Amino acid sequence: MNQSLIEQLAEARGIESKYIDAWGNQATIEPSSKAKILAAMGYSVEDEAKMLNQIEEESKQQWLTVLEPATVVRTNTPSTFFLKLPIDFVNDELTLNIYQKNKQVKQISITPVDHQLVATVELEEFEIQQYAIEINFELPMGYYELALLEGGNDEPLGSGRLIVAPQKCFKQPEIEQGKKLWGPSVQLYCVKSKNNWGIGDFSDLAYLIEKVAERGADFVGLNPIHALYPNNGNACSPYSPSSRRWLNVIYIDVQKVIGFTEDKATQAIVQDSKFVEQLAKARASEQVDYDSVMDLKVRALKPLYDYFLKHHIESNSSEAKEFEAFKNEGGESLAQLATFDAIQDSFKSEGRYIGDNWGWPVWPDEYKDYDSSAVKAFAKQHAKLVDFYAYIQFVALKQLEQANAVSAEKGMAMGTYRDLAVGVSEGSTEIWANKDLYCTDASVGAPPDVLGPLGQNWGLPPMDPVKLYEQGYQPIIDLFRSNMHACGALRIDHVMALLRLWWVPKGESAKAGTYVYYPVDDLLAILALESHLNECSIIGEDLGTVPDDIGGKLQANGIHSYKVFFFEQAEDGGFYSPEHYVEQSMATLTTHDMPTLIGYWHCKDLELGQEIGLYTGDELMKSLYADRVKAKQSILDSLHGHNSIPSDIGRDANYVGMTQELNYGMQVHMAKGSSALLSLQLEDWLQMDMPVNIPGTSEEYPNWRRKLSVDLEDIFDKPEVNQLTQALTKARQ
Repeated sequence: MNQSLIEQLAEARGIESKYIDAWGNQATIEPSSKAKILAAMGYSVEDEAKMLNQIEEESKQQWLTVLEPATVVRTNTPSTFFLKLPIDFVNDELTLNIYQKNKQVKQISITPVDHQLVATVELEEFEIQQYAIEINFELPMGYYELALLEGGNDEPLGSGRLIVAPQKCFKQPEIEQGKKLWGPSVQLYCVKSKNNWGIGDFSDLAYLIEKVAERGADFVGLNPIHALYPNNGNACSPYSPSSRRWLNVIYIDVQKVIGFTEDKATQAIVQDSKFVEQLAKARASEQVDYDSVMDLKVRALKPLYDYFLKHHIESNSSEAKEFEAFKNEGGESLAQLATFDAIQDSFKSEGRYIGDNWGWPVWPDEYKDYDSSAVKAFAKQHAKLVDFYAYIQFVALKQLEQANAVSAEKGMAMGTYRDLAVGVSEGSTEIWANKDLYCTDASVGAPPDVLGPLGQNWGLPPMDPVKLYEQGYQPIIDLFRSNMHACGALRIDHVMALLRLWWVPKGESAKAGTYVYYPVDDLLAILALESHLNECSIIGEDLGTVPDDIGGKLQANGIHSYKVFFFEQAEDGGFYSPEHYVEQSMATLTTHDMPTLIGYWHCKDLELGQEIGLYTGDELMKSLYADRVKAKQSILDSLHGHNSIPSDIGRDANYVGMTQELNYGMQVHMAKGSSALLSLQLEDWLQMDMPVNIPGTSEEYPNWRRKLSVDLEDIFDKPEVNQLTQALTKARQ
């Protein structure tokens, strides 16, 4: 292995050699880690001659690319694009045509030699020259296609994409005018209600939106609602989806689907005694029984699809036309997901053990590639089943749109805000159908930090930044666009991923990883463009090991940073007042990855951590408890100092338990802050003590399953909750 060559290639591919760790120290990446990441990118690092050939071929292809796959510029900013041509063309007058949606919007004459020569190369006995062409014209924000032509020839010399983005992300007029918005955040799957089938659904979301809007809220925050696995219900982490472009159909309210009350076949299923018994158990369970709930819903949805075929498709009703338009717009991406789900359904029906059916990596070889002849034959043979899975995506989207429409009817400034996960799981649809884009021999994670000294490996294969660029950024455009639909804001989980991601080689611990950099300025520009096209504000979750330059970029691009009260500590251990948070931020007390307020105050998280083996040793536990008492004391001091809690609440953390007064006092304390957005957890309104997720665990704790303690309809019958929402609304004025 030629280490010098490895180092040069690693630098060229944006693989980091050094970084500042969570303790503020410079950490050095092992050379072996860089080699393994290059191998995950497809380089033959063990064969120097082969690797040199790969590098040479890549360089050749780059020089033979006349126009770049994507040129990203900002409005009202001087910009350039680059073109590469054989020397025979550089003195010719060429024509650059600019199109938008197949319509020519501009035509420019270019003689390359009249512009700045950037570089030259000898390639296969002829010289290629690269020129920088200034863009001295204004185009409205949007996506454009470029075609470079020579006179008398209709076949372009080269083509590419021009992306014109605004300077900043969209913000609602109310935010621009200085209004401070607040709203609850909810893990939708946790919601109990008198009508749902054992898991929160889109009807519950609509009800929640209505009730909090009436109490002064301007948004409701959601967990990621990406498509998971309808035929593997227990693969339930919202942060390990099958596809981030599509929806989790478990959130469909089956009772609101067309034909539910009229269709005899459906009613025969849902009224069967065994079905009724299974449904009652799913509703009564203290934890979400994903497998049972998904089974119930799919069994009811299949005859409802038959009803739709008979009563709408056959008569070509308006609903049928809408479904057809939905499929046309969903295109190949929808077909991929529907085919994946249909294959998994078929294997499950055959009795295949889930260990051999959790995803495409364990399917028979002929099914491991979406473009294979076997998959094409399956899709043709099982066209109805494939169409069924497209149909339930259509139903899910309609119900989400209807829920979000309630926010507009109620005058909310923002409505729902959605959450975009950082990646997809290894066995997912996205990877199955886009293997060229994803590096399956690596996983996204996080380097060692204070809370995770061994680092984290999330099991999510990363996108290759070069392949993303070569595809004109279309995958990320599609991703942003689909997740900005039917909402007023989008939270980007681990927003640092737009700048860099911690890649972990397959089979290695997270400590053996390194950072790989992404074209952050291009990605932020695309995010800003989609934000405006969809009128969707952006929130960037910037927790963990955060590079110095990401904060400034978020602020400059109009992205709200994420301020979690318990992480906003000064060096002396004191907690910053929310009044000192930057205005362009979303503030919150706790998150889905943290203990609830009561859980934190009563050290339930430390007890749980010890029980399940996250924390071991008497000395460590003693230190953790001592640190917690210090933190609680600082919190009490701050709350009393700002008159946010009644004076009769004690001042010594050793003797003050978490009461309703203290709990709600902390929430109102946050509401007085300067952040434009404030999000509070329903769990803390209900004074719950158990977390919904413990990071770093899988089987040790039932993550993503713990339900809310109170039915949704009963929450707003509680006088204390109504008093809290009234106080929050007043504090935000």
